[in-house]
Amino acid sequence: MIGGNESCAAGPMPMSYLTCLTYILGEWTGVEHIEDYLSYAVYLSWVLLPLAVVFVLPGSLVILFYTSILLLHIYKRKNELKEAYSHDFWAGGKQMLATLWDGHGRIWHGYELHGTKNIPEGPGLLVFYHGATPADCIYFMARLLIEKKRSCYVVADHFVFRLPGFKILLDSQGVMHGPKEECVKALKKGCLLVIAPGGVREALFSDEMYTIIWGNRKGFAQVAIDAKVPIIPMFTQNVREGVRTLGGIKILRTLYERIRLPIVPLYGGFPVKLRTFIGEPIPYEPNVTAEELTAKTKAALQALIEKHQKIPGNIFRALMERFQRQKKDD
Repeated sequence: MIGGNESCAAGPMPMSYLTCLTYILGEWTGVEHIEDYLSYAVYLSWVLLPLAVVFVLPGSLVILFYTSILLLHIYKRKNELKEAYSHDFWAGGKQMLATLWDGHGRIWHGYELHGTKNIPEGPGLLVFYHGATPADCIYFMARLLIEKKRSCYVVADHFVFRLPGFKILLDSQGVMHGPKEECVKALKKGCLLVIAPGGVREALFSDEMYTIIWGNRKGFAQVAIDAKVPIIPMFTQNVREGVRTLGGIKILRTLYERIRLPIVPLYGGFPVKLRTFIGEPIPYEPNVTAEELTAKTKAALQALIEKHQKIPGNIFRALMERFQRQKKDD
């Protein structure tokens, strides 16, 4: 006891400070040899730090979403911008967020967009493979707006509309949850519409094999038929290596099917190389059924995956692709 008190006042400052702190903690908790427990805790923290980081990094996307929401609220308060963009109140806000997200894509993922020549001048339905997060779709929409001055409507899952604070973001970016009639209406106005038929199920439960999980969904094909527009397949290389999920755990799949909420943990947030490829359009044909068009679209998307993605996906390889100087051909 006396030695402990003396150590608080004697010896080199760093050592006496730590020894004193250990002594005080031991007195307060009543645990003997507490320095051994503290040493073990420090060692355990050091060992588990990489694991903690890979689960924390995806949270940066959440921060970016809420930063976008904050910027939109500030934008909305600037009444003078209404006159500058009288034809579309949110036009300035879209440009602002496009700059933010495109900058994030360029810096963190070296994002590239290929094949924009395949996007028609008029309306079209863009169908993409859904990664663990929709970040690649957001990067695509941002780059398209900046380079081609074209915005898109996008179809999202119902749960997105229940996220706190997201209403202003969804309204400004043209996000909708359907139904089919609204999608057809948007296309008939001459707009582009973006949809991932696999939805949340594909996002959470596909893996590095890039398996397309559509089930029996063919509503998107019927939308394209009713609106008489082409379908354009779209795929982002390495999208599964940026963020992955624990969807391989069976109990999580069972739980999702029961409550239909995306409770599967994500990990990663790695700065892997991302390249989005736009495939050749599948033209509208009046005699093609929704089932046939769905099969054609799935085959076209699968062809894009096989052409541009090494299977199985590998995180280290995707990271190394950031250092390739040559740009990938369309």
